[in-house]
Amino acid sequence: MESPFRSEAAAFRFLLITIGAFALIVVASWINTWLGVVVWLLLSAAAAWVYLQQRGPKAPPEHVEHVGPPDERRILVIANETVGAEELLSAISERALGTRAQFLVVTPALTSRLKTWTSDEDAARLAAQQRLDATLAHLASVGIDAQGEVGDLDPLLAIQDAVHEFHPDEIVISTHPEGQSNWLERGVVAGARERFDVPVAHVVVDLDRAP
Repeated sequence: MESPFRSEAAAFRFLLITIGAFALIVVASWINTWLGVVVWLLLSAAAAWVYLQQRGPKAPPEHVEHVGPPDERRILVIANETVGAEELLSAISERALGTRAQFLVVTPALTSRLKTWTSDEDAARLAAQQRLDATLAHLASVGIDAQGEVGDLDPLLAIQDAVHEFHPDEIVISTHPEGQSNWLERGVVAGARERFDVPVAHVVVDLDRAP
């Protein structure tokens, strides 16, 4: 099922707002029961208004301007646990053949916003950096020059940051299969296709079947 939120950051903000609204209702009820009812009604009306605004017409996809020579293609690759998989490396190699291509590989750290206050974030970023370094070394060994960076914890924000920095002509997103992919459940691939007017390719990698 696709997440109703556009990103993990949006879901986290919704959680904080919900907790704050509940606390406000409780405090108002302690002061006066009817005041609590009034606060609840006002907050419910505000939530309904926001929901109706969200269901309005979607904004058109953001245009990504081509930069660099006309014959050069810029490919943005987004992957984490699957970043070193054969399927993704093959997709990169195919795009490097017969054309001038620049690659930027971004690996969003695998952790949640709730863990950003703990050392878990550092461990996740370190693991993402290690996978990224191994992939860049492999690409270099077969003659493909690629740059890389560890992206935001939220994959859609990581994509957005990389698009604004790199100006890709194509985005390649690698995920686990349907039913095993947290990114697919959260609508990362669909979200990228809605946000930007460049082709978005989806590479599915089943690590359980990998040799």
